[in-house]
Amino acid sequence: MGLLSEIVLLPLAPVRGVAWIADRIADAAEDQLRDPSPVLARLAQLNQELENGEIGTAEFESEEEKLLDLLERRQRAPHRRARPATE
Repeated sequence: MGLLSEIVLLPLAPVRGVAWIADRIADAAEDQLRDPSPVLARLAQLNQELENGEIGTAEFESEEEKLLDLLERRQRAPHRRARPATE
């Protein structure tokens, strides 16, 4: 942008700053939502509970199916489009 554009758009700087922060927060939330680590950790814990006899096979299979469905939905969720970097 040229100097004149910067001067004209200066009053909008706070609005652009808030929009930039909102975009960063949305990106971070999406990253957490798509992260498979918590689901995989719960699957490992569930397997350990079955091996230790803390839960039965039916309960294990039911919970495992739910977790695998959740993992599949997270992987199929569409990605947000990348936004062009602003200066």
